[in-house]
Amino acid sequence: MPNAFQFSLAPQDLWQAINPVSISQRGGQFGFINIDLGQTPAPETERTILEEVGSYGRQLGRIGDALEVLVKHFNRQGLGEAENDALDILIGQLAQIRQIKSAKRGD
Repeated sequence: MPNAFQFSLAPQDLWQAINPVSISQRGGQFGFINIDLGQTPAPETERTILEEVGSYGRQLGRIGDALEVLVKHFNRQGLGEAENDALDILIGQLAQIRQIKSAKRGD
């Protein structure tokens, strides 16, 4: 007598095509991790900047560090409440980022 109840969490045939050309040009998928570099009119320039200058995270981190210096020396007189809040939120986020980096380094 055949089994009346069958249960499977995976399909019978499981495969994934990996095309290295598409991965290197515009991102790709590795298992559950998706890589998407987005649309850019100059992908080679973008790739060179990422390789020689730094990742997007590193670039944003340096921009954040520079902004923090400018905000600390900026005269906030004349700013509205929403504008001051925006600067305070930025300073708070930059402090959180510093704490996370410090914890990851083991400081």
